[in-house]
Amino acid sequence: MQLESIKSSELILTPEGKIYHLNLAPSELAPTIITVGDPGRVEMVSKYFDSIEVKAEHREFKTHTGTYQGKRISVVSTGIGPDNIDIVFNELDALVNIDFENRTIKKKLTSLDIIRIGTSGSLTDEIEVDSFLISAIGIGLDNVMHYYNDIDTIFERDFAQKFIDHTQWNPDNSVPYAVKADKSLLDKLASEKTFKGITITNVGFYGPQGRVLRARLRDEKLNEKLTSFRIDKKKITNMEMETATMYGMSKLLGHSAISMNAIIANRATGSFSKNSYKTIDELIRYTLEKIVQ
Repeated sequence: MQLESIKSSELILTPEGKIYHLNLAPSELAPTIITVGDPGRVEMVSKYFDSIEVKAEHREFKTHTGTYQGKRISVVSTGIGPDNIDIVFNELDALVNIDFENRTIKKKLTSLDIIRIGTSGSLTDEIEVDSFLISAIGIGLDNVMHYYNDIDTIFERDFAQKFIDHTQWNPDNSVPYAVKADKSLLDKLASEKTFKGITITNVGFYGPQGRVLRARLRDEKLNEKLTSFRIDKKKITNMEMETATMYGMSKLLGHSAISMNAIIANRATGSFSKNSYKTIDELIRYTLEKIVQ
């Protein structure tokens, strides 16, 4: 049976046969991928590689592919926010699971290991700045996942409903959802040096995270509701802008994902890291060592 070809408007390739936003050819992507938000952070990771074979860049998306202690790894910048995760994760999947020449889905699918190394703010004074936190579960306040089918197979519905009830969530904002991390990656990267947490993924940095400059907030007690939420004696630990969408897209497409967070701010105490660069660098080195163990 002839497989249907994916139209040029849906699978956008460059004249060189590379996926549009990431500007990568399938051969240029490694099966283990580190994602970072900031394009400038790509070099913070790849400077530890034994060698770099590929450097690609387009807009905020930068990729270095090389080896670390003999293991082939790609580090990819996503930019900020759930909408960028939708772009990056669909294109990463396309690079390994779509035949670009025939524009058809491959019969044999490949599963990627995707590890986010990002920054985050703690919501509890127990997790101090400069700590490392692994997101065991992500609560998404974005709407990206609701555009896809089959999400009932990946969502933690009871968990999300308890969150909605506790926060008296305004349905005009979004429909919160919850997705667990990949267990094998969680077990592999966790240690006595890391906290395991429940992570909020926001759609913005200011209002959605309860920050006030000049624009007033609709719900001025949102962060209080987040910090008072409990489930199985566990509480929300931190917030950032990619994790839940990353977990959702990965599970939907058959990949494994984990989010490693460098805690550089503490919203409970109002403190910020005095040397965030050092903290991020230490998390990078920790993560690389765990990947190759």
